[in-house]
Amino acid sequence: MKRLAALVLSVILIVMGGSYADAKTNIQAEITEMLNGKDATIIIRDLKTDKEFIYNKERSKRRYTPESTYKVPHALIGLKTGAVKDEYEVKRWDGTVRQFPDWNRDHTLASGMRYSVIWYYQSMASDIGEERMEENLELMDYGNEDISGGIDSFWLDSSLKISALEQTDFYEDLVEESLPYDKQQMRTVKRIMINDEQDDYIIHGKTGTRLSDFGLGWYTGYVETDKGNWVFAVNLDGNGTEAKNLTVEVLKKLHIIPEN
Repeated sequence: MKRLAALVLSVILIVMGGSYADAKTNIQAEITEMLNGKDATIIIRDLKTDKEFIYNKERSKRRYTPESTYKVPHALIGLKTGAVKDEYEVKRWDGTVRQFPDWNRDHTLASGMRYSVIWYYQSMASDIGEERMEENLELMDYGNEDISGGIDSFWLDSSLKISALEQTDFYEDLVEESLPYDKQQMRTVKRIMINDEQDDYIIHGKTGTRLSDFGLGWYTGYVETDKGNWVFAVNLDGNGTEAKNLTVEVLKKLHIIPEN
């Protein structure tokens, strides 16, 4: 019922730090201006009221490859299946020099999330195996649940696809700890997602970039404040950093987080 209530809302007003009336009434136009011709969608859902702000509703329903935003469900699956013991378990770097310097060292589940280390999660995917991976994607109802693109790459410009709306639903379940996983496992994943921790808010998020052409960028996750929680999913024709920057600006304009 909660999701049904959310879906029947169109552009939807979120109340935080004041009323939505305090937010700029032309925010849709402001977002279009910020995008400078790029296509994008933004969903921000208030978990207390189920109200949403949506920019580009049509695109919000369109499925794209999750890229590195898949590290969030992937980490859950790794913990549940025992492919990793905890957030501190180390996988040794194989010595292969990769395109990002931060990847060229040993990593844990937590640092692999923080630095978006593909090789770490590819290794974990092989340990999980196809059967258990498929079972867990079905348990989560995660996108099209298609791993036919290969156990070490199905989420990277390949077969697995998910919409921004579906990402938002996934994060709602994660925040409310209603996924079919141990609560401690969900809390571990939420903790290693922290991007920005301030006195009055915490942003838990994960970027994703289609590295083949840098033509798809994601930022997904949720915001904690003393007034409540908001889940978000943003994708655009660009990279994950652009998606993250856009998300933060919109969160400020909606008074979910402070401007300064």
